[in-house]
Amino acid sequence: MASADQEEKKAGSLLRRLLTFVVLLGALIGWTFVTGYYETNPGEEAVILRLGEFSRIDATPGPSVHLPYPLETSTIVRTQEIRQEEFGDVGNPAETKHETVMQTGDNAIVLLEFVVRYRIADPHFALYRVADPDAIVRDAAQAVMREVVARKAIEGILTGERFAVESEAEALLVEVLTSFDTGIEVTQVELLEVQPPTEVRGAFDDVVAANQDKNRQENEARAYENQVLPRAQATASELVESAEAYKQSRIAEAEGENARFLSLLTEYQKAPEITRKRLYLETMEEVLSKSEKIIMESGSVLPYLPIERPGAPKAAR
Repeated sequence: MASADQEEKKAGSLLRRLLTFVVLLGALIGWTFVTGYYETNPGEEAVILRLGEFSRIDATPGPSVHLPYPLETSTIVRTQEIRQEEFGDVGNPAETKHETVMQTGDNAIVLLEFVVRYRIADPHFALYRVADPDAIVRDAAQAVMREVVARKAIEGILTGERFAVESEAEALLVEVLTSFDTGIEVTQVELLEVQPPTEVRGAFDDVVAANQDKNRQENEARAYENQVLPRAQATASELVESAEAYKQSRIAEAEGENARFLSLLTEYQKAPEITRKRLYLETMEEVLSKSEKIIMESGSVLPYLPIERPGAPKAAR
């Protein structure tokens, strides 16, 4: 009887232990599911800490589980979300004067409104290297923009150097944020509006209008140049080619005359008298062939007998 009671007590104790184990196991599984389950969507990343120390980054979309709290914790960060910070309001400079009013390189004042667009590229750095990413962007962007504007003249900022200001500010802002390991990637710096102070706005509007007229006249002059210059170049090329042809013809003619003279000289040196007589006869033939000839007979009543060349005018009677 005593042994049966002991067996029954052992069985009850074993059952209680088994139930306790099942309960603890169920509680552990439930606690793991409650504190260790997380799910990331496309464009999100999970930063996992183990006992408060950085462990890993999970960028795989979908449900996942890490060790239960307090062994591991997770924080979801949207790494593809484009955030933006706006600076200044030219329409209400009194409300945002500290952001809008800037000094240029020529000691003038300009009202400048701009926006910075960025995203979290490294969630670990953005969460645990900086206290407030948005505040870091605002402070760094204002400092960078003031530095860039301080290098420019107000006329350039208001007219043709807006793109240069945006590019320089973006490059400098990227350099600053990267040097501090903020994990922030700048995607764009854009100037929304740039105006001079109200007191001198009219004068600067005149400057802008004058620059526009200047650009228009330069474009018209460039168009006229493109129209006239090819024509002038063609004429010049034609004249050069004509002069070159005339030059070659004259050279060829001179070389021919020189060769003829040298050949005559050779013949003259061989037989001077014969050559001299032949030249005389050839010259007289050439001269007399171009003049009107009259044959006179001595003692005749007929004054002359015209021998006319074909096509020559008739002699007067």
